[in-house]
Amino acid sequence: MTDTSAAAPRIGVYPGTFDPITLGHMDIIRRGAKLVDRLVIGVTTNPSKSPMFSLSERMAMVEREVAGIAGDIRVVQFDALLMNFAERERASVIVRGLRAVADFEYEYQMAGMNQKLNDRIETVFLMADVALQPIASKLVKEIAIFGGDIRKFVTPCVREEVVARVEVVGRRGS
Repeated sequence: MTDTSAAAPRIGVYPGTFDPITLGHMDIIRRGAKLVDRLVIGVTTNPSKSPMFSLSERMAMVEREVAGIAGDIRVVQFDALLMNFAERERASVIVRGLRAVADFEYEYQMAGMNQKLNDRIETVFLMADVALQPIASKLVKEIAIFGGDIRKFVTPCVREEVVARVEVVGRRGS
């Protein structure tokens, strides 16, 4: 007897603020998209962070940057508990990128809490490419604010947007 039912697609969620999206994020997205049938990039707000870009600007930035990546990739905004968002998207996997030991400690704790909330959703950690490990959105913004060159950390389009935003903020502060 042949099973004619199709297996449910494996859906992964990669959450973040992406303020701005970096080459490190892009590396995790490319690699994560290979592990699942659909990768949902969840763009969220984080009350403990002061974003440089609005949620709609970050959504547009992420959508533009992932447009050329192979695979079924969706960009969705969310402002909810991650596990509730993952359930809503019918995800079975949370994709998280790791840069350093400090990331692991935080992510390990979060994965444990998330497992307590829903043990049907697994967390998968992807190590950032060695060349991209030091990149963090917060540091990219700080470098740009102080006039440093961020082209090694973001795509040319994102660089233009960050530099333009820093110039606007600088003019307001003068």
